[in-house]
Amino acid sequence: MIIWLMGISGAGKTTLGRKLEAFYKKKGYRTYLLDGDEVRQLFENDLGYTDDDREANIKRIILGAYLLDRNDIIGIICNISPFQHLRNLAKRKIAGYNEIYLKKNIQISIQNDVKGIYKENIGKTDIVGLGQRFDEPVNCDLCIEVDKMTEEESFQMIKDYIAAKYGEGYDE
Repeated sequence: MIIWLMGISGAGKTTLGRKLEAFYKKKGYRTYLLDGDEVRQLFENDLGYTDDDREANIKRIILGAYLLDRNDIIGIICNISPFQHLRNLAKRKIAGYNEIYLKKNIQISIQNDVKGIYKENIGKTDIVGLGQRFDEPVNCDLCIEVDKMTEEESFQMIKDYIAAKYGEGYDE
């Protein structure tokens, strides 16, 4: 299965992804967390942040997710994934694709700015959700309004969704 966590910078994708990875590894599942930044680094940051560059990077991530899924590894993908057409591609190509949208208010993300993304880039470059497009998901499997709940509640929602879909062995 692929658990694709998507949303703007600061939504909690990597934080929740790491928790999921640890949870499933502890249960004995082969699991791998693939972060969009990791893919960029692997290719020596050869892509920028234009729409075309983001699209190329996401296609690389889709390939990685596809290979994880084909090899029975729980893939946890953490990526902004701003383009609906690429989310649709992933859904068509990856049998075990599960799209989880971490919906976050951009003003709260700017205020908290955990990674310094907003502080370092506002006024210098477009940011997804601020000047750069973000297509609201039209058919995600689960939408979590992360501003309205704790990290633990969000984590539990994801575990509950996976357990309901895949059955025993994926829950507590």
